[in-house]
Amino acid sequence: MAKKEKILDLKPETITKEQLTKVQETVNNINRYQLEIGNMTVKQHELMHSVAGFRDELSLLQQEFEKEYGTFDVNIQTGKINYSENGKADKKD
Repeated sequence: MAKKEKILDLKPETITKEQLTKVQETVNNINRYQLEIGNMTVKQHELMHSVAGFRDELSLLQQEFEKEYGTFDVNIQTGKINYSENGKADKKD
């Protein structure tokens, strides 16, 4: 009986250099953009904390104005205190 010849199935072992370059660039772009999104998320979080701090500061100023002037209703452009029509502070519930 004759020995069966093994037919070699020659398949490429690697992708082309151009394909490798393209897939590496694509993965690098994904990683870079994900990192940038993370940085933006951290920045957003920091900004939100800053806004909360400014709101707290505004609340303290309003309390100070209420104590000193009887109202915190102030025109922030001119500084004019907006009293009620009877000349007294407008105490709103």
